[in-house]
Amino acid sequence: MLILSYESSCDETSCAVVEMSDESRIIRSNIIASQISIHALYGGVVPEIASRAHCEAISRITDQALAEADISLDETDAVAVTYTPGLVGALLVGVNFAKALAYSAGKPLIGVDHIKGHVAASYFGTPAPEPPFLAFVASGGHTSLIDVKSYTDYETIGRTRDDAIGEAFDKVARVIGLGYPGGAEMDRLASVGDQKAMKFPSPAIPDDSLDFSFSGLKTAVINHVNTLNMKGQSCNNADIAASFTLAVTNSVIKKLSAAVERTGRIKLVAAGGVSANSHLRAALKAFAKKKKISLYLPELSLCGDNAAMIGAQAYYEYKTGNISDICLNAVVN
Repeated sequence: MLILSYESSCDETSCAVVEMSDESRIIRSNIIASQISIHALYGGVVPEIASRAHCEAISRITDQALAEADISLDETDAVAVTYTPGLVGALLVGVNFAKALAYSAGKPLIGVDHIKGHVAASYFGTPAPEPPFLAFVASGGHTSLIDVKSYTDYETIGRTRDDAIGEAFDKVARVIGLGYPGGAEMDRLASVGDQKAMKFPSPAIPDDSLDFSFSGLKTAVINHVNTLNMKGQSCNNADIAASFTLAVTNSVIKKLSAAVERTGRIKLVAAGGVSANSHLRAALKAFAKKKKISLYLPELSLCGDNAAMIGAQAYYEYKTGNISDICLNAVVN
C-alpha cells in the first residue's frame, strides 16, 4: 500500500511516500522543509510565521516526495495527515491541503494523531516492535507514557503537567546563552560537564502517578544562573547542562520503572525528538538491560517530526477502518 503523508503540527513541513504491508515497511521518500533558521531569530517557534511557512512549502515538497518515490499521485492508495495535537494554524495547513488533495484525487483520507506517529517511527526498525508495549514519547511539545495495547488502541498513563521535556531543554539552553534550538548543544555540553556539579530537583512527580513536572527544574536552573550573575560569577554551561540532563534522565527512568511494574510490559518504545539525546538513549539502554526488557529506538533521522512516521501509523488506522471524511478538522489537544 502506497501512502502519501503529511506532517505540519509545528515548525517542520514534511511530505513522504511510504510503502506499507504486514510484511515490510519501506520509506520511498521523506521530504522535510525545516523552519529552524526562521524561528531562531525569535528564540522559539512563532505560530503565525510557522503557518505561513507551511503554506509556502507544502505544494513544493509534495512534488519532491512524489518525484523521489518515482510515482504519480494516481499510483498512491491513500492520503494521510497529522490532525492532532499541535499548533492549530500549522495543523490546518496540512489538514486542508491533504483534504483537498484526497478529495480531488479520489483517495481515502486518513487523519493521524501526532503522538501515535512518533511511536510508529519505530516500525521502520529491524526488528520492529509489535503491540502490546509501553511507549515513552518525548519531544518539544509532548511528554507521555503510553500503554500501547494494539497498533491503534493507546492509553496514556503518564504525562507532563506543565512544560514538555524538549521545551525544558530549549528554555534552559536559552537561559545559558546557547540559542534556539538548544537540544543538540545541551547534549554535547553534557558530555563534557560534571553531572554532580549541581543538584537540581527531579521532574518526577513524587506520588503514585506516572506524571512529570519540568517547570520546577527549569526554574531551579534559572535561579542558579541568576544567583551566579548577582555574585558576579560566571556560569559553567557544561556543568549546568550535565546536571540538568542527569535530573531529567533519572526522572524518566524512575517513572518508566514504575510503569513497567504497573503494566507488566516487556517491550519499550522511546520516540520523539528528545529520544535522539545521547544521554537519554544510554540511560534507556541501561534500564532495558537491567529490567530484561526489549528496547526499540527509531533511527535518529526519524526521531524528529516527519511525514514517514505519519504514513506508518496511517496504514494501521486504515486497516482498522479509521477513515476520515471531508469534515476532518485540526484538533489542538
